[in-house]
Amino acid sequence: MHQRKIQNTSVSLTELGFGASVIGNLYRVTPAADATAAVDAAWGAGLRYFDTAPHYGLGLSERRLGAALRGRPRDEYVISSKVGRLLVPNEEPRGVDTEGFVVRDDVRRQWDFSRDGVLRSMEDTLERTGLDRLDIVYLHDPDDHWPQAALEAMPTLAELRDQGVIGAIGAGMNQSAMLARFLRETAADVVMLAGRYTLLDQSALDDVLPAARELGKSVVAVGVFNSGLLSRDRPAEGMKYDYRDAPPAVVVRARAIAEVCEAHGTSLPAAAIAFPYTHPSIVNVTLGMRTPAQVGRNVELHGQRVPEGLWDDLRAQGLIRPDVPAGHSGGGMCDVSDGQGHRADP
Repeated sequence: MHQRKIQNTSVSLTELGFGASVIGNLYRVTPAADATAAVDAAWGAGLRYFDTAPHYGLGLSERRLGAALRGRPRDEYVISSKVGRLLVPNEEPRGVDTEGFVVRDDVRRQWDFSRDGVLRSMEDTLERTGLDRLDIVYLHDPDDHWPQAALEAMPTLAELRDQGVIGAIGAGMNQSAMLARFLRETAADVVMLAGRYTLLDQSALDDVLPAARELGKSVVAVGVFNSGLLSRDRPAEGMKYDYRDAPPAVVVRARAIAEVCEAHGTSLPAAAIAFPYTHPSIVNVTLGMRTPAQVGRNVELHGQRVPEGLWDDLRAQGLIRPDVPAGHSGGGMCDVSDGQGHRADP
């Protein structure tokens, strides 16, 4: 699978990444065997970027991902995790986690973007994964913690990066405005942008994407299905949009986009995966993958040809913003192929 480099670093990511939140029992139990098989399938399909976090399943995602990758050639893959939520003993357990993961709550999350918190979090992650190093470390959801995150956590990560301990550093959030601040005001190399540059939401064009392009920094796109509404060929009532039931008007818009996709010989989910690459600063799309079947579907969708004319028609019909860049300006998007149905390198 083709790779794109995080600008001004030595870290390269496969265009498609494996998001390990779901193997931390997000929303429902994932058997350990399924989690391992999903990582094995991703490896077999050529994926070499894997993302996790302590938050995901109170450490379960990190443990499972580390176990599944153990024994793989360490220089052949990139792994990222996150800091900002320490896992500490839970003095008042209720039996199950209350933040969406079906796991026991013997530990709880504690916000901490201090220098000591960052170092402890990374040490704990290495212990849980059993790995020797992390390639990328993101500040995780620092929305309410800007002063400490920007002035203490990020300089700590920058010091580790400059020492060669980490390859790249950044922040991951569901909003784009503060991510732009991280790119402009801190030493961040890359940001993980959740749900703000998709077929239904291009608000990142107002802040973080111009910042990345201006400063020569990179963006990893996640949440490209907007919680599920863009994941099927035909969006339906009752599907989720940004973690809630999709408003009827948004469902109507998604269906209109799906019809344009069909007219161009492609599907809504394939277009949803391809869309972020219309912007030249986006180097990777990472998707949650729970089973080998999900891995196979995502890889197949990623490999589908999405014609450049699709974006033109969506702009013309007012279904995406008129300032969405043309795909070719993103460096080898949809019409450029290696002859095997894969997108070519930028």
